[in-house]
Amino acid sequence: MNALKNSVRLIGNVGNAPEMKEFENGTGKNKTTQKMARFAMATNEQYVDRKGERQTNTEWHNIVAWGKSAELVEKMLQKGTEVVVEGKIATRSYEKDGMKRYATEIVLNELLVLSKKNAQ
Repeated sequence: MNALKNSVRLIGNVGNAPEMKEFENGTGKNKTTQKMARFAMATNEQYVDRKGERQTNTEWHNIVAWGKSAELVEKMLQKGTEVVVEGKIATRSYEKDGMKRYATEIVLNELLVLSKKNAQ
């Protein structure tokens, strides 16, 4: 029996300009820098309610990209860009104001730009 794989594919629009960060790893000659990009993505589901009126349900997803993927995100994405994102779901915990909090993110593996929003 095949093991189940943690995989997700979303089609939607970038909700904000990607936030970029750089992290340094190692020391001396072994020192490297790795980029990270973080952005929100909206997916929309449309349906007709009981009254026959069209409704839209929007879900927001936090996307994180590392390394070369982060560099692509920085170069290609802006608010409004329509994209396909493939990756895995990751949950992490952190402490803020003395309270433990949890965040669920999509760690980007593949990116396909469908259309760019026209610059105004």
